Amino acid sequence: MAKGLIIVESPAKAHTISKFLQNRFQVKASMGHIRDLPTHDLGVNVDNNFAPTYVTDKKKSKIIAELKEAAKNADVVYLASDHDREGEAIAWHLSKVLEKELKGKALYRIVFNEITAKAINSAMADPGQINMSKVDAQQARRILDRIVGYSISPLLWKVIAKDLSAGRVQSVALRLICEREAEINAFVPKEFWKIEADFWRDQLPKFKATFEKYKGKKHEIKTDEEASQLMDEMQKAKAVLSEIKRNTRKVEPPAPFITSTLQQEASKLLSFQAQRTMSVAQQLYEGIDIGGESAGLITYMRTDSTRIAAEANDAAKRLIGERFGKEMLHSGTRLYRNKQSAQDAHEAIRPTDPFRTPESLSPYLSKDQLKLYTLIWQRFIATQMQAVKVLATTARITVGEAEFVASGNQISFEGFLKCYSHVNIPLGEKIHPDYAKSNELLSDALRKSQHFTTPPSRYTEASLIKELEAKGIGRPSTYAAILSTIRNRKYVVLEKKAFKPTPLGVDVNNFLVDKFDSLFNVKFTAEMEDKLDEVEYGKLIWHNLVKSYYDDMKSLIDKVDVKKEKKALMQETGIKCDLCNEGEMVVKRGRSGEFLSCNRYPACKNSKSFTRDAEGKIHIVVPKTLDEKCPKCGSPLIERNGKYGTFIACSTYPKCKYSRPKTLGIACPECKIGEVTARRNKKGNSFYSCNRYPDCKWISNYKPVAQECPNCSHPYLEEHYHKDKGHYLQCPKCKYILD
Repeated sequence: MAKGLIIVESPAKAHTISKFLQNRFQVKASMGHIRDLPTHDLGVNVDNNFAPTYVTDKKKSKIIAELKEAAKNADVVYLASDHDREGEAIAWHLSKVLEKELKGKALYRIVFNEITAKAINSAMADPGQINMSKVDAQQARRILDRIVGYSISPLLWKVIAKDLSAGRVQSVALRLICEREAEINAFVPKEFWKIEADFWRDQLPKFKATFEKYKGKKHEIKTDEEASQLMDEMQKAKAVLSEIKRNTRKVEPPAPFITSTLQQEASKLLSFQAQRTMSVAQQLYEGIDIGGESAGLITYMRTDSTRIAAEANDAAKRLIGERFGKEMLHSGTRLYRNKQSAQDAHEAIRPTDPFRTPESLSPYLSKDQLKLYTLIWQRFIATQMQAVKVLATTARITVGEAEFVASGNQISFEGFLKCYSHVNIPLGEKIHPDYAKSNELLSDALRKSQHFTTPPSRYTEASLIKELEAKGIGRPSTYAAILSTIRNRKYVVLEKKAFKPTPLGVDVNNFLVDKFDSLFNVKFTAEMEDKLDEVEYGKLIWHNLVKSYYDDMKSLIDKVDVKKEKKALMQETGIKCDLCNEGEMVVKRGRSGEFLSCNRYPACKNSKSFTRDAEGKIHIVVPKTLDEKCPKCGSPLIERNGKYGTFIACSTYPKCKYSRPKTLGIACPECKIGEVTARRNKKGNSFYSCNRYPDCKWISNYKPVAQECPNCSHPYLEEHYHKDKGHYLQCPKCKYILD
């Protein structure tokens, strides 16, 4: 008897759903998109309403064949990809690729917010159809991004360096980072001074207060002399507690997680990059084996809605009563308001079953999974707990014509902090309740201290995501990919967990802002997101939106003078070319960084590495000459640094092109013939391989060190790093660690 077929994106999701449906349906995974725009050409007919040409993924030919066979033998087919634009597009592409096999059969689209038995059965009982407006919104976004990439990226290649890319949203994120860096560089610190003292009466505890007002007005102390003068005035004045205010305020729990806030908190609290957060969340959503039972542990993780289902709130309340006591339970049901732009198709991110506590799942989850699940579980449970009660005290002390202020908070009722402790409530000074208005106070010596205003902080992952969301740039589901792209392109680096633009990133941003400001600015990009939403709601025809963007972009591209822009980026050095003796060395930029090149290129192909000193002066890096002759021409060999690592080359290059990788003097552990050499991949990451590659394919991510293992006598150790241990040596064979 023929079974119904359900197609999802991933094997984990397929596995979980199969168990819920007790083998009544065949469940197959498409492994994401099975077709897309072609890789090596535009794939968009700009003269025919931007009609796309889709091609199937050759790597998925086996999967497609299996899906076709399954669809041919099924009596009904359900497309169960994720409930967002991308998922809707995947469903539509499946329907097109399987069109022949689906002919004459019932085809349904089913969606669900969580992978639980109840949600799956409910979706199966009320199936729908593919939402073409949502598909059109995805197509519009995909085609817009393709047009930008294929039209503007080649300009970057011609003007700056090969293999660079521009992106409709990524370039705006880069712009924000570069503009913040420019603010930091332009910042001029301003001096200011503080005056503080400790005050008390009788045997009561002291509290610290800070000078704030002079003659009834707020006063900023700008110099040491002014601070000393004020202190002299106050030395003999009486200190009186002129005002003391006490009030109890409530701190409500934060809303349950949406995609952006989950990424922000996971970055701040767990040090997870956005991509890592989304990957782990996907695993928790799709299903984990828990003692023989497969279960989706959280609701769908791509959402901007804070809505929670009533039954989920009820379950949270039952758990709070049992675990924390009824006194910790919020009296009603706390609801959270969505932003105006939020799409309410999904709930917030929450546990599918609050009674699956983090400690009960600990044996079944990886470290990352447990950390993220705990954060999601705690945040959700906290939403239905009592508010925190804070006793806030503000004291004002008059000293002559000056006024000092002290403030402090005391938590009088812990409330939701018992579950979710990550809300920062600054405590400040502890001011004893026996202090009262008009008390005469004693004080120790006044203290002055010099301070300077500080520049704005660089963006961290958390603060950049917050800024992108606040400005309506991109969508939360795209943030992880955006941040990953600008790092992989080496436009930015992370320094102390904050984004700093590289010189390459600054050059790319300057060019894009100068020539395409109207396309790569915050306002325009945010408005484009709103228009994509209008496409999804059926209010705007997708190809009209694309045409408007394309026409503006083409007009700007036509105005770019590539030769002029390329020349403007070259920095003259005044250094004569030592190869042709005619040209001058100029600074050019490649994807791997700056280098010197003869300005007569391509007639003269001389190029050199260089460094800059603290004043920016250029110093040519002189290659190390070796005590070894070139086996081809007999000239001295030199050591050079190239794109993929250090190598040995003939000193007469390009006349003689002999070269070989530099080795570490360690025999290859696999073939025993070659030697280990250090290499770099296209992303600039180091790895180690045999110098006989591709004849020997041995490879390692750890640097071999020519030191015998004292435990098992293995001929070499490997260099490892751990954030707690630092650098250490470990034997690759017996795992012995050398302290």
